[in-house]
Amino acid sequence: MSEVQTKSVKAPRGAKKPAAGPCVRVTLVRSLIGSPQDQRRTARGLGLRKLNSSAVLADTPAVRGMIGKIVHALKVEAVEKP
Repeated sequence: MSEVQTKSVKAPRGAKKPAAGPCVRVTLVRSLIGSPQDQRRTARGLGLRKLNSSAVLADTPAVRGMIGKIVHALKVEAVEKP
């Protein structure tokens, strides 16, 4: 008597719940070559990998702080919903 085991289905890597409320779209418009490592890690934390890549994020104080750290390399736009 064998039991059938079911696996729980995970969301794809990097998938996040859509944020309710105001959002911002951030786009990496300048290269981070030669910039400090913490600024590169901040860009990765925002979900930006390559030049001209963009991400839609919830407009929270934490995200605003990350944007402020590398604002010289970003284009920031307010959007209603992703």
